Amino acid sequence: MKLLMIYCERFAFNPVSKTLEDFPEVNDSGVFEDTLVAFIQTEAEDEENAKSVETKLVKNLKWGAKKNNTRKVVLHSFAHLSASKADPHFTKDLFDKAEARMHNADYECTQTPFGYFLDIDVKAPGVSQARIFKSF
Repeated sequence: MKLLMIYCERFAFNPVSKTLEDFPEVNDSGVFEDTLVAFIQTEAEDEENAKSVETKLVKNLKWGAKKNNTRKVVLHSFAHLSASKADPHFTKDLFDKAEARMHNADYECTQTPFGYFLDIDVKAPGVSQARIFKSF
């Protein structure tokens, strides 16, 4: 898994084009403030260690949010961080499980529309802890 976390003073998205037909139609836009946005790419080898990858993802999300003094997290599928890609259904299931675990730990957590290219607007401060990259 590749995980790029960016703390955003403001993060907004708008679905532009659907890229994966197996997933629901979405037209809703979103705007978030004071949030950690997780740009996530699952890799093929993650499917063999799903539970471990899920645990590491949640642990890193909590750590990144704490580093940036927020309890808000947005999960965003970003299949541009590695040549290896997991099955989209595996990725969506992992996102759903991670989101549920974050809610259970009293975090506000949501996902951008899965299977879409999005227009995004990112306002991120120029401080080192606002950008964190992890590979596991």
